[in-house]
Amino acid sequence: MSSKKNDIALSNENKLETLEKVGTMLTFRPDIKVVDCTIRDGGLVNKSMFEDDFVRAVYKGLEASGVDYMEVGYKTSKKILSTAEYGTWKFCDEEDIRRIVGDNDAKIKISVMADAERTDYHEDILPKSQSVIDLIRVATYVNQIPTALDMIKDAHDKGYETTINLMAASTVGENELIEAITILAESEVDIIYVVDSFGSLYTENIRALMYKYLAITKPNHKQIGIHAHNNQQLAFANTIEALTLGANYLDSSIYGLGRGAGNCNTELLLGFLKNPKYHVRPLLQCITENFLPFMKNHSWGFDIPYMLTGQLNRHPQPAIKAMKTPDNIDFTEFYDSLIEDVD
Repeated sequence: MSSKKNDIALSNENKLETLEKVGTMLTFRPDIKVVDCTIRDGGLVNKSMFEDDFVRAVYKGLEASGVDYMEVGYKTSKKILSTAEYGTWKFCDEEDIRRIVGDNDAKIKISVMADAERTDYHEDILPKSQSVIDLIRVATYVNQIPTALDMIKDAHDKGYETTINLMAASTVGENELIEAITILAESEVDIIYVVDSFGSLYTENIRALMYKYLAITKPNHKQIGIHAHNNQQLAFANTIEALTLGANYLDSSIYGLGRGAGNCNTELLLGFLKNPKYHVRPLLQCITENFLPFMKNHSWGFDIPYMLTGQLNRHPQPAIKAMKTPDNIDFTEFYDSLIEDVD
């Protein structure tokens, strides 16, 4: 980062304490957008092998509930992952999305996520005029930012709304994080996300990150989003904290469905937001008719192994592996194995 950018970052950091909350628990904010990632994040539970009827039920439930965006899955390169091993929603071909939403004449918008270095974005992401997708979300780690920036420019030039989801913020050093946010703020991206990939952050950590993101991005008129995981049962609380500090884009999933410990629950979030356009009842019906039967063969949500990886700021993969045989888990042995890996 140049000396000038260092000066800007330090100047912004000195102003952090002057930033004030933009809302309270009783505040109505019409600028808030709820991005439901049930099918995308939930696809990590079942390799994106959702039946069309399930995806269609989620689409109709979200539409009726007033949710702003439905994320239908990933745009993953078929050169990297096989269609024989992963389901439709790992690749999100245009014809598959249209099979569910048609021309999407509803108010709800459609989103997909494209992982940096895992997407043939020049070929697989069509011009917006040829697609029902509205929002392209690029997920990137700090070391992948050059690729992510090219992906954002490509999506922007094709006519899409865009976000950058900076993954694993809890593992990035302070100076590196400031530099990364500064670079992203100067790109074409519309929204920059605070992402608690490991579910390790507490409310005070979210507050500190929000101050940094807002101070650096405000001059470039970027919006901020929040994506929280529930390893320590804080996804909902952390989302509310980010919201009251100025995050306008809020990620959630129905019944918390998502990788490992899952996400902030959409039904919890809609019940909290003071916006008459949101309705919880359609989601309750969707959960009763679709998610309760789905749970008979799939598991997600808070459990001790996910708690431990969250507390230790570790990727949840060891916990996901352990939870495949939940009846045989010895929590103390699992904890000791994590500590040994750290040592």
